[in-house]
Amino acid sequence: MSTRILRRRRAAESAEETVWISFSDLMTALLTVFMLAAVALVFSLTQEQDALTQVRAEAEEAKARGDRFDDVLNSLSTSEQVRAEMVAEIRDTLAAQGIGVEVDAAHTVIRVPVELLGFDSGSSDIRPQNEASALTIGTVIADALVKDERYRQLDTVFVEGHTDDVPMDSLYGGNWGLSSNRAISLWRLWEGRLPADLGGLTGHAGERLFSVSGYAETRPVNATQVTDADRAANRRIDIRFTEHRFSQDELAAIRDAAGADTA
Repeated sequence: MSTRILRRRRAAESAEETVWISFSDLMTALLTVFMLAAVALVFSLTQEQDALTQVRAEAEEAKARGDRFDDVLNSLSTSEQVRAEMVAEIRDTLAAQGIGVEVDAAHTVIRVPVELLGFDSGSSDIRPQNEASALTIGTVIADALVKDERYRQLDTVFVEGHTDDVPMDSLYGGNWGLSSNRAISLWRLWEGRLPADLGGLTGHAGERLFSVSGYAETRPVNATQVTDADRAANRRIDIRFTEHRFSQDELAAIRDAAGADTA
């Protein structure tokens, strides 16, 4: 009898031990699953955090590109506005002093008829009686440039000589030489007689502001040249104001901003 009881007790204990082992295995499995899920969650959160960081970095870079693009456009707009204001101001100031000059439609060029400077036919010498007018034109231009340092918004101011289509073969350099020498004569008068140091002014890029050139008859404002009256408008000195050119960095900023907008 006692042997049977002992066997039954051992069987019960064995069954109970089996139950506890199964429960332990289950808990271990559940813990393993929980740990794996936790690791997966942490990995997923890490990936999301990295992605969010990358998105923020790209957004900040795009904003920086946009800011550079806006700066370039604002700079260009400011330069164009300053140039237009100066050209109109110079024209109006000279008109108030009885000196009539023309301005092109884009407000980039002041056209000075050669009659105001007193050049004889085929000559590049300014007549003494016309020097006062020539100096007044230079003074008004200088005052407009140095006002609020507006010259810093420009790239170059060209003093350009132009002729009509009548050939000057008897002169050295022909019409090319005549147009260039007339522009040089005006510039030398300004450089030598004006109180303002025009030759020392520098533009936006830090280079000398003024430049002199001659175009002969290649850029007529009046294409019809039959009579002397037709040709008169083409005999002139142009003062051309150009705003600053884009630098390589500025062009790169425009390309980057455009690429960001289309991406």
